[in-house]
Amino acid sequence: MMRVKCIVSYDGTRFSGYQVQPNKRTIQGEIEEALCKIHKGQLIKIHASGRTDAYVHAIGQVFHFDTHLAIPAEKWPYALNSLLPEDIVILDASNVNHDFHSRYHATAKEYRYRIHQQKMENVFTRNYSLHYPYKLDLDAIKQACTHLCGTHDFTSFCVAKTVVEDKVRTINSIELIEDGSEIIFCFNGNGFLYNMVRILVGTLLDVGQGLIDAEDIPTILNGRDRSLSGKTVPGHGLYLWKVYYDN
Repeated sequence: MMRVKCIVSYDGTRFSGYQVQPNKRTIQGEIEEALCKIHKGQLIKIHASGRTDAYVHAIGQVFHFDTHLAIPAEKWPYALNSLLPEDIVILDASNVNHDFHSRYHATAKEYRYRIHQQKMENVFTRNYSLHYPYKLDLDAIKQACTHLCGTHDFTSFCVAKTVVEDKVRTINSIELIEDGSEIIFCFNGNGFLYNMVRILVGTLLDVGQGLIDAEDIPTILNGRDRSLSGKTVPGHGLYLWKVYYDN
C-alpha cells in the first residue's frame, strides 16, 4: 500500500461543504467517487486537513488516501481530474510516509476572506467575495487585529453549540491586503474553530464601522461568550488558502 498526499482546489459555490452527506453534493463525495472508479469499484476513503462549509472555497486544501495501485505520484492529478467535475481540480500529488496524516500533522493553516467594497454588487464576484459597501476604518481594524494575534481562548469566536472543549488556539498573524475596491483578510494560525474565521471577520467589520471599539477585543476574548462578538459573515467569501507541514 502507498499513501498519497494531494493538494486540491475547489469552487464551493455548488457544494454542501467538504464532508460527505447523504443525498448532497460534497467535495469528499466527488473525490471518493472518482477514486472508486479508478480502483474498479473499491471504496477509497480520503482524509483531509479539515472540513469546509457550504459555499466555502479552497485554493490549497490537502487530503491523503491509501492505494495498492502502482500509479506514479505525478500521474494522480491527471487520473483524478479526468473524472472530477470542473469545479474541483487536483493541483499536486506526492507519495508520503504511512504515518503521515493530513489533519493531525498540519502545523498551520491560512484562510483568506474577500470583501468587495464597490457601491453596487458585482455580478461576476458575487459568489466569491462579500459585498460590503460601507466605509471602514482600516486603522481601527488593524489595531483590533493586534489584540487577536497570539494564543487565546477563542470561545467568543466560535459557534455556541460545539462539542470541542479546548477552544485555545494561536493566531500567528492577521494581514489586510488592499487591492482596489477589495479588502482581503489573511489569517494564519495553528488551527481554527468552527466558524471562527467568519466570526472574526464579522467582528472586525463591526470594529471598522465603529460598532465595536478595537480596545474592547481583549474584553470580548476574556468574556468567553459568543454573544459578545460580531455576526458570522457568509461562507462564499472564505478560502482555505494553504495548509502548512513541517516537511
